Amino acid sequence: MKELYLEVTFRHGRAMAAYLYLPRQAEEKSASTKRIEPGMVVDFNASGKPIGIEITAPRQITLRAINDVLEDLGVPPLADADLAPLKAPNLPLAI
Repeated sequence: MKELYLEVTFRHGRAMAAYLYLPRQAEEKSASTKRIEPGMVVDFNASGKPIGIEITAPRQITLRAINDVLEDLGVPPLADADLAPLKAPNLPLAI
């Protein structure tokens, strides 16, 4: 995984959790975590490199909050469209 991407988990049509994968090698695994602020936890590999951000309260997280964390981690900021799935209205359930 060389590029940043967002994975969102939905329940009953609402974003319940998300994970922002930061650029990393496929074999890199989380060795430690750090709570950054309510609703976000950063995962670090064994050498201390940030590899992802768990978003535990996706509907409450703002673009600015994510970008502040990314800036602190030395990762380029996201655009508003990158977080659009988190802000989507309730999705209808498929039957």
